[in-house]
Amino acid sequence: MPGVLPAGEPVPADGSLPASARASVGARGFGVYVHVPFCASRCGYCDFNTYTADELGGGTSREGYTDTVLAELALAARVLADAPPPRVETVFVGGGTPTLLPADDLARILDAIDRTWGLAADAEVTTEANPESVTPTSLKELRAAGFTRISLGMQSAAPGVLAVLDRRHSAGRATAAALEARDAGFDHVNLDLIYGTPGERAEDFAASLDQVVTAGVDHVSAYALIVEDGTRLAARMRRGELPYPDEDVAADRYLAAESALGAAGFSWYEVSNWARTPQARCRHNLLYWTGGDWWGLGPGAHSHVGGVRWWNVKHPAAYAQRLAAGESPGQAREVLTGDEAHMEDVMLRLRLAAGLPLDVLTDAGRAGAARALAEGLLDQPAHAAGRAVLTLRGRLLADAVVRDLLP
Repeated sequence: MPGVLPAGEPVPADGSLPASARASVGARGFGVYVHVPFCASRCGYCDFNTYTADELGGGTSREGYTDTVLAELALAARVLADAPPPRVETVFVGGGTPTLLPADDLARILDAIDRTWGLAADAEVTTEANPESVTPTSLKELRAAGFTRISLGMQSAAPGVLAVLDRRHSAGRATAAALEARDAGFDHVNLDLIYGTPGERAEDFAASLDQVVTAGVDHVSAYALIVEDGTRLAARMRRGELPYPDEDVAADRYLAAESALGAAGFSWYEVSNWARTPQARCRHNLLYWTGGDWWGLGPGAHSHVGGVRWWNVKHPAAYAQRLAAGESPGQAREVLTGDEAHMEDVMLRLRLAAGLPLDVLTDAGRAGAARALAEGLLDQPAHAAGRAVLTLRGRLLADAVVRDLLP
């Protein structure tokens, strides 16, 4: 089931933001995230804020969901009326499975964002999709609606691994969907992989990487399996039906990904993300990682504007009720202090191939960087040039390096 949202201070009923937050909207980029909380079935490892038809209950429906999202967009326009973003540089529709909504509904949302704030001429517009939820026809409709990028959840090419993860698509469907997306005219296509699933063999992951490369995509995301409390997978492990993930195996899989993707012409630009060219990098995620602003639409969606972060109520029915009453769906918010903003900046930017300037660190942090350098976790030429950039070994131990830089 969906995880728990953090605590925070109440969001004003009208969603208003402090004047300080509105003073520089979009100064470091502005994007829109749209959450579509519907899934045909729940994967065993997933604790995202998603709902199957059986889990949804009353008070909301897929059919009325687009109108509800547009109501929040209208509220957002009122909140930022005196300080609108210069333009919307990225839109990311995630879930859930956004492509369970008709392409016309997704097109309506995108058109409304454009009419509200204006899409940049070169805006990156992404939708996530499960491979079995798209067809050549629906992909062409999405491309015609203005979507430029699609991210497909492949996870693995091994049928046994897909079964452990409770994935519904066949082993070859993800790469077939990627080829269909290319044929439909998408500028950029991503495939997601998960590694370290119990029962996955080294040759299984190697086959997954080989399929990704031959599919002709220009972006790959690869994440170690995380076992979240409250999921079916966690319950199976507690009962002893499956072993817990092995950190050493996960490290081996990461090295295999770096080797195979590097040989195929991909370069890492974030610890878990590789792209064939700079243009193929996910600009929306880079906006998150570099301190940009974004408005998150939908139940459970998170937003960040001018140092204020807030998150919406989780259940689609409660979300719809708030908006029907003319109120913000925000459940709680926090105003980041200077120290909190600095900590997040270091944590996120260190994971990027560009790293971060050493001069943003405290004296203690620079001393920690020197220790990480001596241990081979930071790149020597980059450090000499005044930047903290992870080595390959440093990527495997990124969390430990963050602790060094934030003593």
